[in-house]
Amino acid sequence: MSVRHPNETGIVVIGLGRFGSRLAESLSRLGHEVLAVDRDPVRVQHWSGELDRVVQADSTEEEVLRQLGLADFRRVVVAIGASLEASVLTVLALAELGIEQIWARATSEKHAKILHSVGAHHVVFPEAETGERVAHLIVSRMLDFIEFDDDFAIAKIRVPAPLVGRSLRDVAPQDRYGVMVVGAKRSGQPFRYAGPDTVLTPDSVLIVEGGITQVQRFSALG
Repeated sequence: MSVRHPNETGIVVIGLGRFGSRLAESLSRLGHEVLAVDRDPVRVQHWSGELDRVVQADSTEEEVLRQLGLADFRRVVVAIGASLEASVLTVLALAELGIEQIWARATSEKHAKILHSVGAHHVVFPEAETGERVAHLIVSRMLDFIEFDDDFAIAKIRVPAPLVGRSLRDVAPQDRYGVMVVGAKRSGQPFRYAGPDTVLTPDSVLIVEGGITQVQRFSALG
């Protein structure tokens, strides 16, 4: 019996329209291997020189995706926007392959509900979310992320496991990690601004600000 070893660093992007291509570029800039899939030969030819690997294929067919090796990837993004049917069938095929994290683009709330029902774990709306922002969310443990032009970001993250039970005075995140913890919210309680005596509990969600790289590293601790 063979053991499946998911590709932990590679990410598949299916659909190379405006949103999908920008997302793929952002993921590449973040240092991740990208396998891009599109059924349009013109798009495939255009992006073949820009991305790691671009293939022309019908993503709605489970066997086609299996032959491309998608079962070995842990994260796949369905960025198809022109065809609701192709989007839904692609997510369904990926779910059948057992992909751990399926991200999918939705064009409406109804579309989002359908995507969730057939197996999508995360649904995004390109009208409200840029490819750069979604790329950061896909490759990190952040719950939300806002990037500013001057290499500055504000993120919502869960408390990193190694810091649970410690106060911000002990952790000293600004000195050690280059980020500032602005606030904390425990389950069932209102948001509170953070201070030196704030204790990081396992059920807390933190609001953190700092340089993009520093925020990513802090969210990935442990």
